[in-house]
Amino acid sequence: MQKFQLFIDGKWLDTNESLDVLDKYSQEVYARVAKADEEMVDKAITSAAKAFEQEKLSPYERYQVLDKASQLIADEKEELAMIITKEAGKPLKQARAEIDRSAQTFLVAAEEAKRIHGEGVPVEAAPGSENRMAFTIKVPVGVVGAISPFNFPLNLVSHKVAPALAAGNAVVLKPASKTPISALKLAEILDKAGLPKGLLQVVVGSGSTVGNQMMKDERIALYTFTGSAKVGLKLKQETGLNRLILELGNNSPVIVDKEADVELAAKTIAAQSFAFAGQVCISVQRIYVHEEVQELFLDKLKEHMDELKIGDPTDPETDVGPMIAEDEAKRAEEWIQEAVKKGATIFYGGEREGALLQPTILTDVKPEMRVVCEEVFAPIASVIPFSDIKQCIQEINQSDYGLQGGIFTQNIDTAYYAAKHVEVGGLMINDGSQYRVDLMPYGGVKDSGNGKEGPKYSIEEMTEERLIVMNLKV
Repeated sequence: MQKFQLFIDGKWLDTNESLDVLDKYSQEVYARVAKADEEMVDKAITSAAKAFEQEKLSPYERYQVLDKASQLIADEKEELAMIITKEAGKPLKQARAEIDRSAQTFLVAAEEAKRIHGEGVPVEAAPGSENRMAFTIKVPVGVVGAISPFNFPLNLVSHKVAPALAAGNAVVLKPASKTPISALKLAEILDKAGLPKGLLQVVVGSGSTVGNQMMKDERIALYTFTGSAKVGLKLKQETGLNRLILELGNNSPVIVDKEADVELAAKTIAAQSFAFAGQVCISVQRIYVHEEVQELFLDKLKEHMDELKIGDPTDPETDVGPMIAEDEAKRAEEWIQEAVKKGATIFYGGEREGALLQPTILTDVKPEMRVVCEEVFAPIASVIPFSDIKQCIQEINQSDYGLQGGIFTQNIDTAYYAAKHVEVGGLMINDGSQYRVDLMPYGGVKDSGNGKEGPKYSIEEMTEERLIVMNLKV
């Protein structure tokens, strides 16, 4: 069994306590990881604050470190992918794709490190300021507190760490307790890439210990968090006037219009509803299908769902593996049964074996059912018929969430109307809600959070604009 230590001040440190990381398919202990206490968290923040003051890397030096890290991630692809498959239960082919994306995230962040800039401000245009010149510069905020989730244990960590370092900050990272090994391996990679000690700390432990202490520490200038809306709200309430980037819950809507390419819609939605057992913030959850094409769509959807392979995530052919824990699979199964009792119909799936929940499609659902109005975060999607696109969008917008959505239609007017009126941070046309590349702006509205990810956009959040005004004797 492998054992992992915490990464503090450029050193690997053990503690008196450890936590078990399970193989999510076999449910056996895969590794043990040292568990941080309050003293260790304080040491990590102290080290980060000191490093921020002392280790001033130039933009080109930041580029060099991040570019090297990108290369090392790519070089260690197979090892990293297997770690993700074991600790998260993510199918191997999806884990490999995550490694590719993580390498891209670091590469984009490396390039963006060289592009951070301010702008000229024409103060001389104001009466009495004819002899003045002004411009802005971007400066790092300081220590960034990063709290990451289990579902992308490397790439969502990368989206927090890489832009923060590119901007010149120091980072204290708390990865998810169920999937901490990927983050510790990333620390090892950044150390190999030449990152000065102290600029990255990795502390593993519970939210009640590590997370709460991070929230209360005034030395952390900005928090970047991906997780539930409930925890995001607590973070906002507890951190006062500190900056926040919050990527929270969602229940992604996708519209299949009467003028859609139904085959494309069905194939895309079958993949995007159930990848990583639906445990993706932008998984397709609410499928609004025009009544004229509903029967055809359901037939096509079933065909593509029949092609999904379910089972051992280490099998390169597997499409849907286990959920992160058996308790979560039981919870999702209860939501299905609750919906059925209230009138929903199981069109496909619905069966559970341990942590494996079969991909499930529900019909005859109602807006107030939890499988519709809350974030299901499981391989469950609901098909909802509509006849009028405007009424459909009004119903979509009743959700508390608004991260990403999609619409399939060959009608440009319908597509543009949806783009203007669906209340989400990003709308995909002729694609599902789960489309994301790592250089694009990514973030939601309403209870889906605030702030943007994507290296360029995160760097904007993780720097402060400072105005410089010169009074010249000319």
